[in-house]
Amino acid sequence: MVAAAAGVSASTVSRAYSHPHLLRPDTVDRVREIADELGYVPHYPARALSTGRLGTIAVVVPDIANPFFPPVIRAVEAAAGRLGVSTLLADTDEEPQKEADLLLALQRRTDGVVLVSSRLPEATVRARSLVHPLVLVNRDVEGVRRILIDTAVGMREAIDHLAGLGHRRLAYVAGPASSWSDSERRRALTARARELGVSLSVSGPHRPEHEEGRAAAAQVLRTGATGVIAFDDVLAQGMLAGLLEAGVAVPRDVSLVGCDDILAVRTVPPLSTIHGPSAEAGRAAVDLLLAHIDGAGEDDAAAAVSISAHFVHRASTGRAPRRA
Repeated sequence: MVAAAAGVSASTVSRAYSHPHLLRPDTVDRVREIADELGYVPHYPARALSTGRLGTIAVVVPDIANPFFPPVIRAVEAAAGRLGVSTLLADTDEEPQKEADLLLALQRRTDGVVLVSSRLPEATVRARSLVHPLVLVNRDVEGVRRILIDTAVGMREAIDHLAGLGHRRLAYVAGPASSWSDSERRRALTARARELGVSLSVSGPHRPEHEEGRAAAAQVLRTGATGVIAFDDVLAQGMLAGLLEAGVAVPRDVSLVGCDDILAVRTVPPLSTIHGPSAEAGRAAVDLLLAHIDGAGEDDAAAAVSISAHFVHRASTGRAPRRA
């Protein structure tokens, strides 16, 4: 009935719900619009039986309370939903063993997994990708499909910005020790500081939480740093509170830079930060995962899609104090 009304074949109607990315968007829209008018509802359990697919993917994150992850999750859900695919959400609480257990359980319940900022060893990630479709976000494991937000460029821009304002003693408030993003950011900052001839001390590792940043403020102040770059905006927000409690004004006494641009405009003062397009990464991960599930991406098993981040100057950075 829907096929006749839309002027397409029955198989096209089926694809409009099961594999819409294989059709032209206007065809999908027309078929679904007519199906809605006729009251047609696809029977997903029957489709799963005929195709062997469950019509469900999962997105796994280390900490759903961290503001970086909700935009990724929403983008994954929206992109999958437009293609008729449901999404499960799992939180590992920054625990590698919990992450490994979840991946094993999701293998039986989903067609594939978007794994965000994985804390697992590379060998484990690679092994899981061989038995179940998997796409990484913000974790670089060779041989596994992955979407990388390249914050290294933004980090170099941030340290150039601080050095240009006269800051010669800098500090980095590091993230989790098992974080690929942290190692990339630390590597970029260390190399650029050496090139510019400025000192860089490191505080951490830290879990990306407000209280961790707040506690780190005293440690950073003992280094004499006048310019501070935090692993993410959450730690930077905590640093703001800790510096305020210590009677240190931002940016008069200390300049502060965050990363990810997730809280930056809501702090006082608004944070200079590294803007990373997290929603774009979520959408790209869904495209790559569904192509893999459908067998359309078998030749790109080692595909790595890089999305650049950049520095954004706001009110939390200023000229180095004269005493420095």
